[in-house]
Amino acid sequence: MKKTIALLAVLGMPALAMAHPVDAADIVAGAKTAEVCAACHGGNGVSVSDDIPNLAGQKTKYLITQLRAFREGDRTNALMNAIAAQLDDTEIENVAAFFSGQLGAGADGESSDLLPELAADRVTFPDNYKATYTHYTTISFPNRKQVRFYYANEAALKAAGEGNAFPHGSFLMVEVYKAKLDANGEPVEGDDGHYVADKLAAYSTMEKQPGWGDSVPDILRNGDWSYAVFSADKTVKTGINEAKCLACYKPLVDEDYVFSLPQLQEKAAD
Repeated sequence: MKKTIALLAVLGMPALAMAHPVDAADIVAGAKTAEVCAACHGGNGVSVSDDIPNLAGQKTKYLITQLRAFREGDRTNALMNAIAAQLDDTEIENVAAFFSGQLGAGADGESSDLLPELAADRVTFPDNYKATYTHYTTISFPNRKQVRFYYANEAALKAAGEGNAFPHGSFLMVEVYKAKLDANGEPVEGDDGHYVADKLAAYSTMEKQPGWGDSVPDILRNGDWSYAVFSADKTVKTGINEAKCLACYKPLVDEDYVFSLPQLQEKAAD
């Protein structure tokens, strides 16, 4: 089965030895493999964002070297490690050859038929979640100076307690708060050992419904889960690239793509 690739965050790195020549790379196959890259890098390898690198016109062997380094873990990036791990040498060489042959950053970017699916806003905000969802864990994030409160609906909680995969209709919600800071700008800890919540910054959500993953390439698909971020006023944040969410959660196939599954299982067992 041909795999596709979502993110190619190629940055500088010392060259590695090539395993075998790439003269016979299949550019047509590479173009097919790289279709979903439009979600971050544009249809022709010209980035859609200032913080995402261009791939168009980059040297083929350089691209191959970086992808192999991501695949082997010699370079660490959560998204790229997850994506590159699913590519074999032939697929890496083909997609590198495709991007190498594209015009550089001066060219107009192309869109992709897949892009609207990866940016689709399927998830709607559950206004009554405080009354019907279960708060199952709280996690502090020192690097971001945040504290987050995690909630699950009854379908998700029941499945976790029974050790089953999450059924369609499962919904997980995270309240993201800025932590209260002391006079030195450091987060204040409460009696429970977690940061004290100050200002609500956003809501992060994931929902599972029938068919939601059907149009997502296998290399990105998280079953039928879809993701959305909402502002503090409960309006959906536009411009969120769902491809990044899908790539981040992709390695968690054994946990049905839920990072906080152990905490949810523990709460369900109470």
